[in-house]
Amino acid sequence: MNRFSKTAFSPFAFPKADPARAARVMDTMAQLRTQQAAAFASWTEASRNAAGVRSGDEAGILDLAAPSTPGGAWAAPEAGADSQADVHPAPGPDGNVAESILRTIQETLARAGAGTGLGGGRGAAPPAPASLPEGARFETRTFNSASGSRNYKVYVPSGYAGQALPVVVMLHGCTQNPDDFAAGTRMNAVAEEQTVLVVYPEQPRSANMQRCWNWYEPGDQRREGGEPALIAGIARQVVAEFSADPGRVYAAGLSAGGAAAAILASTYPDLFAAVGVHSGLACGSARDMPSAFAAMKGDGANPESRRHAVPLIVFHGDGDRTVNASNGDHVVAQGPSGPELRTAVTEGRTRDGVAYTRTVRTDASGRAVVEQWVLHGAGHAWSGGSAAGSFTDPRGPDASREMVRFFLAHAQTAGARQ
Repeated sequence: MNRFSKTAFSPFAFPKADPARAARVMDTMAQLRTQQAAAFASWTEASRNAAGVRSGDEAGILDLAAPSTPGGAWAAPEAGADSQADVHPAPGPDGNVAESILRTIQETLARAGAGTGLGGGRGAAPPAPASLPEGARFETRTFNSASGSRNYKVYVPSGYAGQALPVVVMLHGCTQNPDDFAAGTRMNAVAEEQTVLVVYPEQPRSANMQRCWNWYEPGDQRREGGEPALIAGIARQVVAEFSADPGRVYAAGLSAGGAAAAILASTYPDLFAAVGVHSGLACGSARDMPSAFAAMKGDGANPESRRHAVPLIVFHGDGDRTVNASNGDHVVAQGPSGPELRTAVTEGRTRDGVAYTRTVRTDASGRAVVEQWVLHGAGHAWSGGSAAGSFTDPRGPDASREMVRFFLAHAQTAGARQ
């Protein structure tokens, strides 16, 4: 088998280079390492298939993928890689894998707009800014605390006039950022209709090279420390700045962001009145990288249930090859439960043909406290999202709209917030 030698890229190796351009090339090379590993994996899979060897659901990693080399960065292929068609078809068993890898390298460089040296290339273009309704704002803020600092963006709907609005905290997945996540989920449009503030904390590369929330680290699964404290601090800062309703603060996220949202439900039940988890994992699913890989494959230990169960709405595709669908069940298991809850199951199909099963548990008053959407055949993507953002499936039920509907039915009492 032909192999390419590994090359270490560092801005310090190019002292005369512009730091910004050096950083862009580093980002591109990180993508190349991912594509190289994917090409080798595709070639191996093709060889196995030709030999009649059956394999499990191993390919198709979109988010939170394992490092391609020991000690390497968490990788995330291009958006849309979870579709049935392979963007980079595997070479045949007798094909030239080196040629396949070279092709993926060239295509990745072209998509990134990067040249072969530090002197050229501008990097991948971010999503075009969406036009805002008159009177609406989408602004950047910074939160600083003893736990660290994070930038975030806040969407202020045009209907805001100082009243105490609900707040939805949206946590992006790996490789994403606030603008990308806002475009893909279309949550700002829902917030404009419902007059809700939306907050998008940003995970920087300094915290995780692939911008993943560190849901698998013990220090980021506890109260008053790590990333949960940072996100909770951002939510409280927004409540204070905009005189928002402290009893109607919610959190939602995708993949690593979904896992982070589940952690918030467990660590800050006094702050978040309800939580949405899309293609994520339950709090306590992992304690390090090896256990994170196992949990994502569906082989991890069942996380423990939580005492202060927060109302939950969960979306997960049963065709998800990145985060096994069993993780959605684990998230639900950490929500409200008990013999007094009534369960209703309905099945449906969107106009674009995505079938789903919706299970709702209601309390004695008839209010839904747990809602689970299993999206049949769907992969690792935000259901009902827009192609303007990454990791979305526009064909599915509108997860953003359904989450906001669920959220607004729940509010914390003053006593619960103490």
